[in-house]
This record gives sequence, C-alpha cells and structure tokens, in this order.
Amino acid sequence: MALQLGDTAPDFTANSTQGEIEFHAWKGDSWAILFSHPKDFTPVCTTELGTVAQLRDAWDAQGVKVIGLSVDSVDSHKEWEQDIADVMGEPVNFPVLADPDRTVANLYGMIHPKALDTLTVRSVFVITPDNKVALTLTYPAAVGRNFDEILRVVAALKLTAAHPVATPANWQDGDEVIISPKLSDDEAKAKFPEFETVKPYLRTTAQPE
Repeated sequence: MALQLGDTAPDFTANSTQGEIEFHAWKGDSWAILFSHPKDFTPVCTTELGTVAQLRDAWDAQGVKVIGLSVDSVDSHKEWEQDIADVMGEPVNFPVLADPDRTVANLYGMIHPKALDTLTVRSVFVITPDNKVALTLTYPAAVGRNFDEILRVVAALKLTAAHPVATPANWQDGDEVIISPKLSDDEAKAKFPEFETVKPYLRTTAQPE
C-alpha cells in the first residue's frame, strides 16, 4: 500500500555517495526531502540534481535536509555527479542513495509498474521532524520538478504546523493567511487581533511571525 499523509516515513540503512546512511538518524529532528529518479545519466534528472545543489542556501535557511535516490550504484552516482557539475555549474552537495535491490523504493512505493516496471519513478517526499510524511508528489518522466515550489510548500507546512492557519492558493511567504475554521471568532481575536471576515468560514490575517 502506498504511503499516505501522516504515515511514519520508513526507516532504512543504505549506501550513498556520502557513506552509509541510517535515514532517521541522518535526518534527526530536521525536515527532510527524499526524492528519486529512475536512473543515472538521464537528461531531466541531471538538471534537477544540479538545481537542488544550487538551492543549498535555501534548504539550509528552511532547516531542510535533502537526499536523492536511484537504483544505480554509488560508483555510477559519483561518475554522474561529474556531469551534473559540468552542466549545472554546481557540485552535488547532498547524498544520493544507491538502491540496486529496490529496498527503499519498495518501502516508499517508488516502483509504478504502469510507468516503469523496475525503475523508480520521480517521487518527492517531504518528511517532518517527527518522521511523518507531510507531502508526496510524483512526476512523469518528461516534466522537470519545480524545486522552488517544493521550497514554497515546505515554508507553508512549517507555518501551518506552528500556527492555526492555512495558506490560500498561490500563497508566498509573507502573504496573508487563512485562520483555521476550528477557531471561534473570540479565539481568533485572541490570537490574531486584526483579521478580516471575508465569509463566515473564510477569515484572513497577516502571516504570523
């Protein structure tokens, strides 16, 4: 059965380009992003891994650890990383897991037989500090992932985990937010002294600090 939101992200031990990794111990109490690609030396994923490397400062600012995965070997990953640095101008600065026996892929439901019989599809898992799955995305082979959007989602997840709010469509960090319908007007006033009632079920306020 596929992982669902709120499930505990499975723990595992696997080899990577930065040595053996015990996943839960490696991520500690950080947010984490685990993302897979079908195989090494593929064009779209070359641009993706390079983009993730270019965003290192943004991941660090959000307190997020990133880790990649494919079914290829560590040696293959390391050879591919040279190409990624050549193409994207940034060395890969995060671990990439080797999963030749598909152990991690099967734990996380990354094998989709209708898309790729034996290779991992291009999945993204956002995992909370307490190891819960907060978001999943799966992309087709021909469409590159938007990691700026994934950063936006992480910011929204962190905000809504810390405060009784939700984010509206197209929200960006710093925009107004929606007060949780679970709060009465009196409770909302106590937490958010200034808010606008657009509809009885839709109240907006400035983003909390």
